[in-house]
Amino acid sequence: MSNFRRYYFPAVYGLTTYFSIRLLLDTVTGMRFWERSWGLNLFEISCCILFGYLLIGVHHYLYRYFDKRWADMGDYKKRVLKEIGVISLMTILFQNILILPLAAFTDDGAQWYDVADINLVPLLYSLIYYGVSRSNTFLEAYVNNKTKLQEVMNDQLQAELKFLKSQLHPHFIFNALNTIYFQMDEDVNAAKKSVEQFSELLRYQLYDQQQTVSIRHEIQYLHSFINLQKVRASDRLVLNLQLDPDLYDQQVYPLLLFPLVENAFKYVGGEYWINIHASLKHDRIHFVVENAIPKITMPTKAGGIGLENLKRRLELLYPGKHTFEVSKAEHTFRVALSIQPEPLTYQTIITEDDEDQMRHHG
Repeated sequence: MSNFRRYYFPAVYGLTTYFSIRLLLDTVTGMRFWERSWGLNLFEISCCILFGYLLIGVHHYLYRYFDKRWADMGDYKKRVLKEIGVISLMTILFQNILILPLAAFTDDGAQWYDVADINLVPLLYSLIYYGVSRSNTFLEAYVNNKTKLQEVMNDQLQAELKFLKSQLHPHFIFNALNTIYFQMDEDVNAAKKSVEQFSELLRYQLYDQQQTVSIRHEIQYLHSFINLQKVRASDRLVLNLQLDPDLYDQQVYPLLLFPLVENAFKYVGGEYWINIHASLKHDRIHFVVENAIPKITMPTKAGGIGLENLKRRLELLYPGKHTFEVSKAEHTFRVALSIQPEPLTYQTIITEDDEDQMRHHG
């Protein structure tokens, strides 16, 4: 196809241009070009074929020029208009130099309809050829730009997820170290156990958060966190934990449930109770955390940086596949999260030894 396009198509292009012009002129004048001298016809045909080779050659020369000079032009609409303008001027110049004299020195000379046909027909064919031949170039450029844009957006999203993860760690570390600090004054052995649990929690947070894990590991992580928080919590704290066993084989991204539980321990007050409920309904994970708060006397901000980060992570990881509701009553703060889980086919990012250790210490 490339050889035909290079060696034979310009001749076909020139012949098409010639016969189109002749048929239009014969329709207006009533002439029959096949009744003319065939020597004259062959001369005109030869000139039109030469016109085809020159025009197509200049087309492709200009394409290379456009690609080299205007390759970085981001506005493709402006680029196409500029290219069409150059192609049109070049075509008008060529057709008036090579074809118009044929009409001027034959038959009854160049009449107004000769000038009109000779300028419109080749220009129309030239623009059609430009559109067809440049469509692949612009399509490839469009796809490449879309691919690069998608890569940039993915890089930005990955960077944002890593930033949100880095914001989560200092907040959690501060609370945990605070707990161990006060515990060491009362029970060193218990403090050592808390340090061990704390190290396991940190190790879990180091895993890749762009891979999904079994929700069983998330729950084990929450158990370790809750045990650590119980150390510094008041004895009057009433904790109600209800976890549906059907959840355990579902897939989620790590550390999505943790901010809800952490927020409850951080802001619990008043009657001092926390309810944590997780279930699987209609193939969706439902996670609800409620905690008692003191009677509201003035408007306060619901939740902290942990919940704000969680909202953004959910938008990045589960776009259109989650609901997140935060509500505050007079004595209760409630957060409800619903997620459409990932498929069950996955590669677990925690080894069996890790799981055994987490089960042992959880």
